[in-house]
Amino acid sequence: ALAGLCLNSLTILSFCKTPELRTPTHLLVLSLALADTGISLNALVAATSSLLRVSHRRWPYGSDGCQAHGFQGFIASLASICSSAAIAWGRYHHYCTRRQLAWNTAISLVICVWLSSVFWAALPLLGWGHYDYEPLGTCCTLDYSRVDRNFTSFLFTMAFFNFFLPLFITLVSYRLMEQKLRKTGHLQVNTTLPARTLLFGWGPYALLYLYTTVADVSSISPRLQMVPALIAKTVPTINAINYALGSEMVHRGIWQCLSLQRSELDRAR
Repeated sequence: ALAGLCLNSLTILSFCKTPELRTPTHLLVLSLALADTGISLNALVAATSSLLRVSHRRWPYGSDGCQAHGFQGFIASLASICSSAAIAWGRYHHYCTRRQLAWNTAISLVICVWLSSVFWAALPLLGWGHYDYEPLGTCCTLDYSRVDRNFTSFLFTMAFFNFFLPLFITLVSYRLMEQKLRKTGHLQVNTTLPARTLLFGWGPYALLYLYTTVADVSSISPRLQMVPALIAKTVPTINAINYALGSEMVHRGIWQCLSLQRSELDRAR
């Protein structure tokens, strides 16, 4: 969580301090960095609650705090997944059509990502789905212990629009981009890591939730049920390395922020 928070905070700072990064394509990366920062902050709250729970012997922030924690974490998680898909489509558009992504398109994508994330995260607060404590009581997430028609309908609908569809967009975008660039011999983008990050970072969560719809989740030990959450907490760090540190321009912007150097545009002015 700390690594993800530091790396994504540096990415956000570099966007604010480096004019060269203020482009439509990098706006999508900024959206991802903001979402991943939210995931890291959510994880730090969970880590703090696990320490406080030793003395309190329960979740220290009460029922309302649990709902707020689950809501914020769900928004950040969905925004991270959908931002990754938006970046994949943006890269496909750039490399395969040879046209720059327009500002109005990038802004529309970011707005759609965040409005959709807020919408789906708000539904459990309104009665479709439910937030509750995770098995060890250190954080709050979707309550998958209530296997009823309400939870099942919400789970499958949410999973389709917020996991399987973004994963499909990511896979197809990078696959088409790889085919296009291999023909020209200019394949300079890692076309496998983003899809693998989505699949292996969030796939265990999806499998756990789907398992609860067909079997008794109590057959899985509480510690084992926490494994998908721990895996998902590594996604912000991997994304920062892939999208931010893996980009020469963003890497240069981060270095300028750390070394207090002025950007080329600032020096020109």
